[in-house]
This record gives sequence, C-alpha cells and structure tokens, in this order.
Amino acid sequence: MRSLTDLLLLGRESDLSSERGVSCTGELPSPSDPDLVERATKARLALGSRAMVLGHHYQRDEVIQFADITGDSFKLAQAAAENNEAEYIFFCGVHFMAESADILTSDQQKVILPDLAAGCSMADMATANQVSDAWKVFQKLGIANQTIPITYMNSSAAIKSFTGENGGAVCTSSNAERAMRWAFDKGEKVFFLPDQHLGRNTAVLKLGLELSDCVLWNPWKPNGGLSDHEIINAKVILWRGHCSVHGRFSLENINEVRQKVPGIQVLVHPECQHDVVRNSDVVGSTEMIIKTVTESPSGSAWAVGTELNLVKRLAANNPDKSVIFLDKTVCYSQHSLIRYRF
Repeated sequence: MRSLTDLLLLGRESDLSSERGVSCTGELPSPSDPDLVERATKARLALGSRAMVLGHHYQRDEVIQFADITGDSFKLAQAAAENNEAEYIFFCGVHFMAESADILTSDQQKVILPDLAAGCSMADMATANQVSDAWKVFQKLGIANQTIPITYMNSSAAIKSFTGENGGAVCTSSNAERAMRWAFDKGEKVFFLPDQHLGRNTAVLKLGLELSDCVLWNPWKPNGGLSDHEIINAKVILWRGHCSVHGRFSLENINEVRQKVPGIQVLVHPECQHDVVRNSDVVGSTEMIIKTVTESPSGSAWAVGTELNLVKRLAANNPDKSVIFLDKTVCYSQHSLIRYRF
C-alpha cells in the first residue's frame, strides 16, 4: 500500500500506481453499459426541471451528454447558485466542487455527487489540521499578522473557511494574479495553497518575483522542512501540493512536440510546472484554453497541456485545426490510463 508521501511526489516521477483510487490497465475502458445510459436518459426526462445536471469539462462525453451546463469548477458553482428552482443538482465532478455548490445553494436544494469517491488529488494534499499547524508556526515566528492566505478553488470548504477567518481570499486560476496582488497590498507575505505550481507561476511570471522569494512548505516535515530564517525571509510560502494531471507535463514533452510538428503552438494550464509554463506559447485557465482554440484561425496547430477528455473534445469541435495532446501517457484520478501517440 502506498503512503501519502508518494501521492505528494506524483507528477515528478513515473510511478502511476501511487495515485489513490486508480487502476491503470493501459487502455481506455469501454463505454458504460447501454442499458445504464438508457436508464439515465429516462430518469433525466422524468425529473425534468426539478433537476439540473452540471458537467465538468474533464468528464467523458458519455457523461457530458446529460449535462445542462458544462464548465470549470467555478463556472459550475456559479450556475448552481443562480438556479433557485432545481430541487436536485447533480454535480458530475469531484468532491470539493459539489461541496462548493452545496454551500452556495439553498437548504431546500440537494446537491448530489454521483460518485462519493470522486476526489481531487490536489485538494486532498492539504487538510485543515495541516494548514492550522502551519499557521501556528507562523504565529510562533511572529509573521502570521503579516501573512495573507490565498486558497485556490481546488480545496476543501474547511480550508476556504480558514482562509476567510485569517483575512485571505479564495482564487481561481484566472484571477490568481489579482488575488495575489491584493494580498500583497494587505500584507508582506502570501501563504498560497494548495497548488504550488499556480502559486509559483503567478508570483514569478505575473508579479515579477524571483524563484528565491518563494519557499515550499512540506506538511509532512517539522517546520514545513524549512528553517525559521527561510520562512521569515520568504515573500511567498507555497504549499507542497499539485495537480496530478497538469503536474505530469514536462519540458521534454514540449521539445518533443515542437520537433515533431514544426510551427505548433503549446497551450497549457497554469497548474503545470514552472518550466512548462515558462516555455509555452499560451497559458490560461480551462475556459481560456477552450476560447483560445475555438477562436484561433483555421489551420492553426495546438498541443494542449490539460486533461485528455477536454483535449479530445476540443479536437472534435474544431476539425479545421490540428489539436493534439501535449503528453503521450497520463494517468487520471477519475479515469484509467489513456495512451496517445502523435
């Protein structure tokens, strides 16, 4: 059985079995039983306006076909909040997404996560107790009152609550820069969690800080694995978490695709590693990735570094362009191993 430390290392090594809840056979599983689709279709029709189905962009097409609205986690949470009529809100995503929607909807509405085991590995890399322990260290060192926590949307409600209680804010990938600038207007340091890559990319590539201004807090080590001096002198304290999908893309992937497809543009999500983001042509949120490809000229070529189901859907919806997956092999927390060859 793998330890939780293995999960933190995911994305830096190639041990696919370290991902919790994944059994990788090397092939995409067959579509769901047609009878199941038929039953779902009948149930959806029977519920009518009493139900709203929200489908995250990363879901497979056989799930997306039932969605009333598709989007990223923030867009879907907004959609849930704006619908006061639906009695049942089915959130086809992961736990933190449904949790956010549940907070934003009324007590009379029921938010249903079809698979209660569907989790986000990044969100699971930071627990409320761990974050509280880190904050106690900041208090002991006398820096807590100078430090503003910024929590990424991909986190538990408990951590979002901690952030608000300590004068911070919750951000998305598209407004992380604005949130971090706001935090520096309020304090001298930023405590960014749980995604180290989004935090580092925002601090260095958007705000112009140096890599040396950022330190990495490891919740599994005493004092976060840092000296008191490192913590006190840091401008940005990053949590040691990452997205197991986006963390797998590498500079080698970029070099390989550019060698194989001359003139191709590389488009990635800011959750990718720093070297990947720094060497890409375009960087943006899930919604921006979709917009960029959709509005690009006919005949353009894109290598996209994000979740494979979304990339496949982009390729199908843009037949006049060349849209390929940046990496050749990725293992996902909601899917089995999928292989792609250029």
